[in-house]
Amino acid sequence: MEKILIVEDDLTLQKLMAEFLSEEGYNVLTEANGHGAVNRISKETPDLILLDINLPDLNGLEVLRKIKSGATNPVTIIVSGSTGVKIAVKAMKLGAYDYIVKPFDNDELLMVIQKALKTRYLHLEVENLRKQLYENTREDTYFGNSKLIKQVLQEVELVAPTSMSVIIQGKSGTGKEITARLIHSKSLRGGNPFVAIDCGAIPETLFESELFGHEKGSFTGADATKTGKFEAAHQGTLLLDEITNLPLESQAKLLRALEERKIQRVGGKKQIKVDVRIIATTNMDIAKLTRTGKFREDLFHRINEFLINLPELKDRKEDILPLARLFLKEANLDLSRKITDFSDEACRKLLDYQWPGNIRELKNTVKRAVLMTNTDLITPEAFTIRQAGIDFQAGVLDSVIPPLNQAVRKLEENLIRIALNQCNYNKTRTAEILQINRKILYRKMQEYKIPL
Repeated sequence: MEKILIVEDDLTLQKLMAEFLSEEGYNVLTEANGHGAVNRISKETPDLILLDINLPDLNGLEVLRKIKSGATNPVTIIVSGSTGVKIAVKAMKLGAYDYIVKPFDNDELLMVIQKALKTRYLHLEVENLRKQLYENTREDTYFGNSKLIKQVLQEVELVAPTSMSVIIQGKSGTGKEITARLIHSKSLRGGNPFVAIDCGAIPETLFESELFGHEKGSFTGADATKTGKFEAAHQGTLLLDEITNLPLESQAKLLRALEERKIQRVGGKKQIKVDVRIIATTNMDIAKLTRTGKFREDLFHRINEFLINLPELKDRKEDILPLARLFLKEANLDLSRKITDFSDEACRKLLDYQWPGNIRELKNTVKRAVLMTNTDLITPEAFTIRQAGIDFQAGVLDSVIPPLNQAVRKLEENLIRIALNQCNYNKTRTAEILQINRKILYRKMQEYKIPL
């Protein structure tokens, strides 16, 4: 029996809604204010919440914000006497499923509830399938069975239980972050936060704010106190992704925090103790950068307590097909397909290719092939899209190259036509597969003169 929480301060309306939904077979809970609702949700974990906007203590949007930041994630329908579009938009941005305006009739309310619960069950089913896939996939299977990758896994097992800092070095797409997460999960910190930060994406002027946080009013735009990545990762692991992208001045500030095990928020006066394990990744030879003065030697020696080198996919051919089949399972889940395997010729194509983009390129190639296949087996044709003189075959360009914008338009048109055909011109399903909304799909169809 689904559990529904009604948060409504109009006790007459609350009673009417509760009686109606109880008669429809739902287990109904009621609250008349926001604080009561938040406390009830933490104890009762309802499946669905009917949340009034105008409550006597907390605004409904504030309650929604607290709900979405909590451990549970019940589907929430906003109920309000206002027809304002702004409120509806804010509610949707905060994660509300739908918005219903008072007065409403019982049939309308019931229809929205049934639809919301159905959507929730579909999401839960997908998450359960993902969880089963993850649980049924041993780590060594995910990484592979080659001698090179088994050596990496042995190194992970060796260093994970320690508190040593680790550098993971490897080309783009070789699985550096996955390896970092595996080290964290196998460590004594595994139940604590794993926080990642892309060092190449931080403007130098915001480096201290991102890593150490800032106090409200400490600079223009600091409208509230912000917790930095170090504090967020306290007693857990902090992943410094592509650390060699950090400017030398930022490297000095990072080194000081690592040495002192203390940070100070921008604009703050208090020293805050932090306990984090550092894992750094790089797609470059960090030792060579250190020798040439492009990376601080003292920082290198501070974080280089253990170094793991990840091999390229082309150097471990025996892992390609097992990984491809794993990615096939994942793509089947994502795209709601039931493709069973690759044809023999498709397997040969996968093995013959050099995979400059490594595991990431293999995963994207398999997912694209699943999208383009409507049979039980993936054939080599699924790896190829011929348009505008280009042969896109598992990422290989081997023909005359036209202007980029022309090639991109042709590729986009072709993908839309393929998706439409595979979905029997169901526009909603096509838009979902292409991960665009229906309006954009219709506009693209008109632009490419595809029959609506």
